[in-house]
Amino acid sequence: MSNIKISIITVVRNRIKVIGQAISSVQSQDCQNIEHVIIDGASTDGTLELIQKLVGEKTVLISEPDSGIYDALNKGILNSTGDVIGVLHSDDYFSDELVISQVSKLFEDPSIDIVYGDLDYVSSIDSDKVIRHWVAGEFSQKKLSWGWMPPHPTVFIRRSIIEAYGAYDTGYRISGDYDSLLRYFGRGKARAIYLKRVLVKMRVGGESNRSLRHIMRKMTEDYRTLRQNRVGGFGALIWKNISKIGQFIKAG
Repeated sequence: MSNIKISIITVVRNRIKVIGQAISSVQSQDCQNIEHVIIDGASTDGTLELIQKLVGEKTVLISEPDSGIYDALNKGILNSTGDVIGVLHSDDYFSDELVISQVSKLFEDPSIDIVYGDLDYVSSIDSDKVIRHWVAGEFSQKKLSWGWMPPHPTVFIRRSIIEAYGAYDTGYRISGDYDSLLRYFGRGKARAIYLKRVLVKMRVGGESNRSLRHIMRKMTEDYRTLRQNRVGGFGALIWKNISKIGQFIKAG
């Protein structure tokens, strides 16, 4: 058994229909050295009561109001004890029970800072139907200026990297994950390993894509963090969005 302890952080509010599968996918992992930190934003639809029925001894549960998803994720990091941090949103679930053990094995190399993989977007009605297949590919510093980023829910980060380069910037509403990854991969020059397989399945309909207004806000925030982290500008933003087209073609 690996000595690497992995903390999975799940942020949730009023997601009673899907939170059970997220929790189950963590509990079904064959890795024993795992901690699940659930931050509930004071749910009112029965989500909290369901979580309380499902949690086990390796679960940390906090339920209280927060100032948004990145505030809640930071709270999860502060209340976690793992050597490595991963994020599993309430709409997401691990593709199978071997994900965490395979990730943990790679972190046994102390020089590895980040492990990431591929992601499937699936239908919110039929989770067997893949809408979009996101192949992350191998990382290189040059790719950052072309808008490259790995799927955030598949990224596992050593705690020391987060402590060195900061957690999530709560000044962002949608692009805080992109901003954090630019810091770790860019300024932090983290050594990353690509695990060439689907690690997480995500239901379509996320915060950043649910309306034209949100799409425009995300593009504005993406541009801001590209400039702030001195990675690129408008060109990187364009390529970041163009690269998504092939993911739909491959899923079709």
